[in-house]
Parts: sequence; structure tokens; C-alpha cells
Amino acid sequence: MKAVVNTRHGGPETLEYRDLADPEPGPGEVLIAVRAAGVNRLDLLQRRGPGVLPGFSLPHIPGMDISGDIVATGPGVEGRRLGDRVVVNPAVACGHCQECRIGQDAYCADVQIIGGNRPGGYAELVAVPATHTHVLPPGTAHIAAAALPTAYGMAWQALVVRGELRADETVLVHGGGSGVSMAAVHIARRIGARVIVSSSTDEKSAHMATVGAHATINNRREDVAARARELNHGVGVDLVLDHVGPALFQASLHSLRLRGRLVFCGDTSGTTAAFHLPHAFHCGITLLGAGSCGYADFGAMIDFCFGDGSGIEGELEPIVDTLLPLSEAAVAHHRMESGQTMGKVVLLPGAALPRPVKQRTTQGSRAPQSDAAQSSKGPSGKASAAHPADQAPAPAPRPSSAKPRTGTAVVSSVSDVSTASAVSAGSSVSAGSSRVSTRS
Repeated sequence: MKAVVNTRHGGPETLEYRDLADPEPGPGEVLIAVRAAGVNRLDLLQRRGPGVLPGFSLPHIPGMDISGDIVATGPGVEGRRLGDRVVVNPAVACGHCQECRIGQDAYCADVQIIGGNRPGGYAELVAVPATHTHVLPPGTAHIAAAALPTAYGMAWQALVVRGELRADETVLVHGGGSGVSMAAVHIARRIGARVIVSSSTDEKSAHMATVGAHATINNRREDVAARARELNHGVGVDLVLDHVGPALFQASLHSLRLRGRLVFCGDTSGTTAAFHLPHAFHCGITLLGAGSCGYADFGAMIDFCFGDGSGIEGELEPIVDTLLPLSEAAVAHHRMESGQTMGKVVLLPGAALPRPVKQRTTQGSRAPQSDAAQSSKGPSGKASAAHPADQAPAPAPRPSSAKPRTGTAVVSSVSDVSTASAVSAGSSVSAGSSRVSTRS
């Protein structure tokens, strides 16, 4: 199979696209032909070094957000079959420690993260526990599904599990333009809350308005706390979701109403925050840390997003910033590091995009092949079959303020990926965000 491998720490140029032996599914595992893999901040941090997660080692295949098709099953797998189209929960808890035994597996000290400290989705094939796959509703595209696990999982944990956001409350979300912030807007609106988003540029603010924010704040030019209070009748917001870190921590506290809640779940701007203690305790502010989703919480998030089972609900359709072939993972990392993304960056394995489903045959687990499938072979020689939900999405119109920089590649849909292929690993990529169609 083809895969992208970290062999040493450094810049995006250290990502190597190479041939590796196909993985085999072990007991209780399924083998997935990866159709789409989301790029996350952790991928960049661990590439730069040192490793963030316990158990991380080089060489390593990144990629936590995975959607694809089951092409083989290991011994003892129940409830999954060849051809199932699935999205993967990347957090695999040990199941034996005290936290796991009391249902707090999100805090398992021995957790394995697919793409974090075990092989991930920057590859044509990946073996994962069958229990950590969720079957996609008919018509849900792999590109949309691959945008869910990390961004929507974190937003769900912060807003719903820890923040307990309720209908008719007002929430302030920082970091406009990021995948987590857009997921937070979608989830909060679906709950029935009012959403204010703070962003670093007017372009990102305009984009977040199209995503669904009721109001926006430019946190570089405006007084965030004063503006948040002004936008909420002078009383402050009920909840702040801060995944930026110390840069806006004090402003977040002053944006809250009496007995408001501050949920923090990121450290993009640093790892140490200072704030005025008297204000926090006199106003009864609650500080809540939010980490990754546990097994049950992840399932609840997937059920929430998939709604009635006919596909991802319309207002929850993920926003994709950039689509690139797997071989251009270095370009994807450059795009993420530019700070200009407005949505999810997604990698698509295979030279031809969109890639047809690979069917792998193994002893005792044979995928049926039609004559047409037998005549269509993927790069590993495995038969292929297309799924209508995975046709290239039509690019959505760009916001009028979002103009690509001269000399950069515009990547807003599968049809534009060939443009990105011409961009060298040292180039930046400007990409038009688009709402991915999730239904066939």
C-alpha cells in the first residue's frame, strides 16, 4: 500500500510518501480501505517533535480522522461486514484501568490513538478495532465523515458533555475559521443556542457568518469582552468555548455573565494562562477542562450528527477548506501551518480522485466481485467499485472577501486537486471553503 510516514522530526518536507506492506487485521479488528483522512493539529505537533502522546515513536503513520470501507475482517469480528462504509473513533481505551471500569475511558492513561500513537489514516489501508467503527447512513460521503471525529468530537465534549449548553443560551466561540469552531457553531445552533464567534481577521469573521454565527468579533481590533457583552444585552454570555489558550483567556472570563462557564480545550497560543482570581471567584465563574470524547460520548456525537439516519443533518454538514491527494500531505501541512484555513483539510488516497472503493479478498472473508469490479483495479491490484455518495462535491461560492492570493493554488473541491499537485511542498495553498454535500 501507499502511505505517508514520519521518519524524523522537522518540517512538512519530512513526510515521506512510500510503499509499505499491507496491514492485516488482528482479532477483533477490521481492515479499512481509507477513502478520506482529515488533517489535525496533533499531526503537525508530533511531526515537529517531540511526540505529544505517550507511546509515540518514529516511524509513524499519522491520521486520526478516517472514513473508508471495510475490506477484510479479523477473527471474532461481529456486527461488521465487507463493504460497510464506516467512520472511525480514533481513541482506543485499554478497558482495564480504573477509569475505564467506571465508564471514564476518556481519561484512560493507556489510551491508544489511531494516528497518534498507533498507525493512522495517512495510508491506503488501516487496521482498527471493529468496535470503534460506526456505519455511515446511506448517502453520507466519506469526505464529510472524515471531517467529524476530532473537530466535532472536541466541540461536542466541550459544549455538550462539559459545558452543558442549553437552548436559548448564548455561547462565545474563539478561533473562527478552525474546524473545531465551525463544528461548535453547527452543534450549538442545532441545540438552539445563540452563537457569537471571535476571529483574527475580517475574512474569517465573514466566513463564520456564512457558517451560521449570529454575530462575530474581530479579536485583533475589538475589545472582545466589551463587544461580547454589548452583543448580549450588556450581561455577558452564558458559555465561552476557548481552544486558543492564554491569548484570550482573560478576555473570555470578562465576557461571561455571573456564574458563567468557561470551557477550555486547546493551547494554540501557549500552555500557561494567567488571569485575575478575584474576578473569577467573585463572579462565580466555573472553569471546565474538556479533553477527547469517551466511547459513549463519541457515539452520542455521531448519532447527533447523523440525525434521523438518512445522512448528516443539513446544518451540520462539515465545511472543508482543502482537498488534496494523499501524496500531497506535505502541502496539506503547509496549508494548516499558514493559519489561513477555514474548515477541514482532508487527504484522499489514490491517484484518481474520487477514488473507488477497494475490495480486498482474504481467506474466510471474501468480498464479492462483479465482472465490472474484476476489470477495475486500484493501485495495489485490488478490485474497485464506486459509491454514488463519494462523487466530487461541487465547490460552493467563495465569500466575496475571501480572495485567493496571487500565485497560490485554489483547492475547493475534488476537481481542483490536480491544481494542488503542481504546488511544491514549500508553497502555500489558498483554498476556498465549501460545504460538502453529504448525500447522494
